[in-house]
Amino acid sequence: MDHTTVHSPALLIALLIPLIGTLGVMFRGKEENVREGISSVSSILLFITVCTMIPKVLAGKILMFNMFNLLPGVSVTLRADGMSMIFALVASSLWTIAVFYSMGYMRGLNEHAQTRFNACFALAIFGAIGVAFSNNLFTLYLFYEVVSVCTYPLVAHHQDEEGYEGAKKYIVYLTTTAKAFLLPAMILIYVLTGTLDFATNINTGIFPDDVNRWVVTMLYVFCLFGFAKNGIMPFHHWLPGAMVAPTPVSALLHAVAVVKVGVFCTTRTMLYVFGVNIMDAFNLGIPTAYFVGFTIIMASVIALSKDNLKSRLAYSTVSQLSYIILGVALLTPSGVEGGLIHIVNHAFSKITLFFCAGAIYVATHKKYISEMEGLGRTMPFTFGAFAIASLSMIGAPPVAGFITKWNLLVGSIEAHQIGILLILLASTLLNAAYFAPVTYRAFFGSRPEGEVFTGIKEAPLAMLIPILIAATISVIIGIFPNIMMQFVKAVTG
Repeated sequence: MDHTTVHSPALLIALLIPLIGTLGVMFRGKEENVREGISSVSSILLFITVCTMIPKVLAGKILMFNMFNLLPGVSVTLRADGMSMIFALVASSLWTIAVFYSMGYMRGLNEHAQTRFNACFALAIFGAIGVAFSNNLFTLYLFYEVVSVCTYPLVAHHQDEEGYEGAKKYIVYLTTTAKAFLLPAMILIYVLTGTLDFATNINTGIFPDDVNRWVVTMLYVFCLFGFAKNGIMPFHHWLPGAMVAPTPVSALLHAVAVVKVGVFCTTRTMLYVFGVNIMDAFNLGIPTAYFVGFTIIMASVIALSKDNLKSRLAYSTVSQLSYIILGVALLTPSGVEGGLIHIVNHAFSKITLFFCAGAIYVATHKKYISEMEGLGRTMPFTFGAFAIASLSMIGAPPVAGFITKWNLLVGSIEAHQIGILLILLASTLLNAAYFAPVTYRAFFGSRPEGEVFTGIKEAPLAMLIPILIAATISVIIGIFPNIMMQFVKAVTG
């Protein structure tokens, strides 16, 4: 396959579109239709721009755009390859859906500061696209921090004590870990290798052959914890705390930008800085898989205890994120493919679940699972979409999550790790235990005495349509996995 490097201004255009959209939202913020029109057009243009890169990337070419150089081997440079496209396509397509959903949610609840909300939302996508298209660890770090800062006002949106407390925990966890672990690791990697550029394939990494094993192991651990957006325990507490934000923000955090930035950065570094060969030789992969396996199980157990729907979904996210890292850490073809495809599968399914939680709140002001008895008969489309997305999280065919579970199970067998196989099977049972009761209560439970809803009372169409689109896409990429798997194959092949 041709692995030539091609200069591509489309990378810069893709990066600038959400930034220009942010400025448009800020300057025309008082006119709500214009403001949301700018967000919508920006999201569509971004998706189209990202799609124009697909043919060259699938042909094996690496698209590059150098913005400026700081030091020899340190630059702000953009790059599109198979792995970049996985995240860029997810972020750009889900931004389009989220813009329309946010319009219905924010207007439905008559939320304040909608201009700031839309501007920060677009800035977060700017950071996410920068992360997706980073060519080196320095550029990755730069945009990783942009996402942290730009999403702080979104978490603190309600501007009450609970909002400020959640936002403080959010920003302290994410910036402190990045400065304490990631920044020193990045400097030492540069000293050891003379560059921060990613390798061109997942096998070689960037370290010299004679590098000290224990130094590399230390750097690897620092990178694993430095990208705390990945939600690995014990640096996961910021994620449930951020649930004080409006539901569109929760969807952004859990599906589109923040946590996906965390796992993308983690797996990008594992594969393109350390590489499969060094991780295998220094025995870094399998211990990582078992370590994040603890997060998978514990977060699922905690999710079982949560009655607040968004809190249950938050701990589900903590668990599901570690599937991505576990798959890559197995270092087998099926394991890596299962991990990377879960970036896509989890994104569409989890955004559906959070969109449903928001729709339930807007239509009924219910946010506790125990209050949702019989509500599925009143909101059949919303809870139907919730059921579909739940099946994806559990890993049932024909929804997208089945492709993830299948590849991870095959990958664990390829790696001869029965322990990982058992962790995956146990987590699947736990997934069913905390998702199935929600749907069951909604459709088969009885409404409390004195509380009767007659007919169908769904959320506004601006919310319902994005929910149905996201749920449908989850099914489509489950039935036709090669739509996104071709980009994963470009990474592993």
